[in-house]
Amino acid sequence: MTTVYGNRKWKVQIFGREHGMPHFHVSPDGAVVVAIGTLAVLSGSVEASILAEAREWARSHSAEILGEWLRLNPEKRR
Repeated sequence: MTTVYGNRKWKVQIFGREHGMPHFHVSPDGAVVVAIGTLAVLSGSVEASILAEAREWARSHSAEILGEWLRLNPEKRR
């Protein structure tokens, strides 16, 4: 697991040995899973303001997030 960004209220984490499409977890408690490519919520929920801030950050760091997801999940490379 890697934390690619964090602040006082939330963090973006990426896990290895993941399934499905490339995604990241937003927490204070890992409660929501967000697709890297579309920023759509795949599962879970989190406070709306936290989700909005996380998506805004992820929008400008998508290449970094995807690179880390592929590094941690090398079997998913095509």
